[in-house]
Amino acid sequence: MAVSSAFVGAKLEALLVRNAASPSMPASAAPRARRAALSRRNWGMIKCEAATDALAQADAAEPTNAASFSASASSLSALEQLKTSAADRYTKERSSIVVIGLSIHTAPVEMREKLAVPEAEWPRAISELCGLNHIEEAAVLSTCNRMEIYVVALSRHRGVKEVTDWMSKTSGIPASEICEHRFLLYDQDATQHIFEVSAGLDSLVLGEGQILAQVKQVVKVGQGVVGFGRNISGLFKHAITVGKRVRTETNIAAGAVSVSSAAVELALMKLPEASHSTARMLVVGAGKMGKLVIKHLAAKGCTKMVVVNRTEERVSAIREEIKDVEIIYKPLTEMLTCTAEADVVFTSTASETPLFLKEHVADLPPVGSNVGGLRLFVDISVPRNVGACVNDLETARVYNVDDLKEVVAANKEDRLRKAMEAQAIIAEESGQFEAWRDSLETVPTIKKLRAYAERIRGAELDKCLSKMGDDIPKKTRKAVDDLSRGIVNKLLHGPMQHLRCDGSDSRTLSETLENMHALNRMFSLETEISVLEQKIRAKVEQTQK
Repeated sequence: MAVSSAFVGAKLEALLVRNAASPSMPASAAPRARRAALSRRNWGMIKCEAATDALAQADAAEPTNAASFSASASSLSALEQLKTSAADRYTKERSSIVVIGLSIHTAPVEMREKLAVPEAEWPRAISELCGLNHIEEAAVLSTCNRMEIYVVALSRHRGVKEVTDWMSKTSGIPASEICEHRFLLYDQDATQHIFEVSAGLDSLVLGEGQILAQVKQVVKVGQGVVGFGRNISGLFKHAITVGKRVRTETNIAAGAVSVSSAAVELALMKLPEASHSTARMLVVGAGKMGKLVIKHLAAKGCTKMVVVNRTEERVSAIREEIKDVEIIYKPLTEMLTCTAEADVVFTSTASETPLFLKEHVADLPPVGSNVGGLRLFVDISVPRNVGACVNDLETARVYNVDDLKEVVAANKEDRLRKAMEAQAIIAEESGQFEAWRDSLETVPTIKKLRAYAERIRGAELDKCLSKMGDDIPKKTRKAVDDLSRGIVNKLLHGPMQHLRCDGSDSRTLSETLENMHALNRMFSLETEISVLEQKIRAKVEQTQK
């Protein structure tokens, strides 16, 4: 099953609040309603994925497949084949926002590190994803805890299949294995998920601030990239707003709020309490994660640590910022020497190959019994900096990002309360975003209605001017043109006003969509090529080049 029990459990906090936020619900009914809501949503996710897999298998058996579309011998055009085959069902679909994801809740770190896409490669990934037949817009959110692809798909199940195949091709992981660990969310569920992610509800450490910065980076990198379109960019920008609002209006960021702080807490949990102030700390890597580790160590009372980094510049900047702590810089060439003198080693570098293997650690001198007799490696890097083989040694223990679950298991009642407060905000913001997205449906009608009116105006203006002869003064010609424009604009003002809404309430939005359908019928605007059909045509033409 693609949606694992671990994922369902991790989403519990975010799901409980949907009904709990209802002021009219009796207190005694709340737990039962929350369980029902959880069951409904998880069953919906499973059904969506089961349907997706079944349709994908049906596609493979259909005689009219992608290969037949590209066959030049066919007497029908590619678009005609597309519309007369089983694919015809998606010409009537609305484009869907889809999330295809693997996270710490559903997939092991070994798989996530193979799927990880470096930030510098995000524009390339967006371009490649939008080059797929059924993908219109895309974004990539790749962190140490998750690899999630957000797309606007012309067809849900075909889009999911194409993205999954792309992930398989780029990572070398069989598509069947990805399907075992992935989760799929559509439209409102996809919206809610990214809002929960941005707010820190889906993180190992509730309310961690680092993920909000990573969501912001998706928008920053996506600006100007073809394929990071209106729906996806709007979704991520709204997610940033939600993340900020949740942190402002709730106390969700109190305590351990990042992977780095959880790493420090985990290390201290494993050390004897008496050694907290005397344990020798080594931090390998002085990037964003390493800097946060140093800050959290300082906050826990550590007054001296060694930092190994490629250059001293970043370490000096950290030293200037944290003046009460002795921070000793060492180059990477002295990493093993420093490790031999350390009790706890934190690693957070961008190295794509392990820095520590079994043979590197085996000959290091043992640590004292005052720190438990074990050298601790806390690896918060993806890909991992410390090989799992180091755990085979009796003198060392390795912990990675998956092991941080132990830290965040504490104080569950308080976490649930904060999650409920945050989820009430997310529910409100999700409604606003969906209303905004629904209101976009009227944009094609607005454009078609104005184009229809402009064609009539232009034709009638030409007739009028031709009857007036060739000696018309420019001033008169302009006056007649202005008159025709003014009449059209005044006639269109009412219909245009009824095709626009701010999405602030469902009644106004419902009326707006009714008006859209009425105008489409009255002016025969639906007989024009639909926007979706144009998109399909463009995709087919693109694949034929």
